[in-house]
Amino acid sequence: MERATLHTVDERPMLRLERKLAHPPEKVWHAITDPAELAHWFPAAVKAELKAGAPIEFAFEGEDLTSTGEILDCDPPRLFTFTWNEDVLSWEITPDGDGSRLVFTHTFGRGEPAIAALAAGRNATGWDVCLAALEARLDGGTAEPPSKWLEPMAAYVAEFGLDEGEVVDGVVRFRRDLVWKTLDEVWELLTEGEQVVPGGEAPLRATNQYVPAAEVVVAEAPRVLEYRSGDGVVRWEFTHDSLDGTRVEITQTAVAEERRPTVLAAWHTHLDLFFAATHGEIICPWPAERTEELKARYAAK
Repeated sequence: MERATLHTVDERPMLRLERKLAHPPEKVWHAITDPAELAHWFPAAVKAELKAGAPIEFAFEGEDLTSTGEILDCDPPRLFTFTWNEDVLSWEITPDGDGSRLVFTHTFGRGEPAIAALAAGRNATGWDVCLAALEARLDGGTAEPPSKWLEPMAAYVAEFGLDEGEVVDGVVRFRRDLVWKTLDEVWELLTEGEQVVPGGEAPLRATNQYVPAAEVVVAEAPRVLEYRSGDGVVRWEFTHDSLDGTRVEITQTAVAEERRPTVLAAWHTHLDLFFAATHGEIICPWPAERTEELKARYAAK
């Protein structure tokens, strides 16, 4: 299977997936445009009139709300492009020997580009699954849905560099996608269900052995936790959006320059472990060798 790739086009993040299909363009076109066929592999039920400028509607099973878009291009059996909310999905089919070459792109249209790109890991994984189901449908069969999502998502997150931390105006910062967990779920995971109050101790899962932790200064469940660390402050902040899911941002202030590679490596490892925990996988003990590898990598930058 060809891996998805992440690009920047007109300052927007864009996923690109390509597949060689053993079927003629006309058959592939039917599979990507007919609602009855889409039901076998596309992530939502679709209603649309196949013409440029027409509205298109998406509905998920078990949910009352629908989302909408517009068909931008409809050129059978070559090009099908539409918006889904502010994102743009495009399917380009070209003849390739006895079959076809399908190029699919997903351009993220909402918000700051760097923030929008955070969802690329889970979306690449999801589209891999959808395209596997499409190919199986074209072949006359069905694809077995994955039993685990963590490993492929984590792999894409690392491949795309979405797990990397940065130093902005002297502040260490990480931002990560937590998929569709609710704010209450991630707060429960971070605090292990214990009440957190200003002046008290920081919850163990919000700390690590590389970053000294002192008293809590802000505790606004289920969104914000801050505690003192040396001369600075560590801040965990969770956000949730109905279209974009849940995200976490960790910042640490007043980190001496010589300490930054260690702190970056520690939070990088910490967020890898936290992301795994949101999928029910508690990794123990702390992977110290991985942290040392990351420390060397950040120092080299």
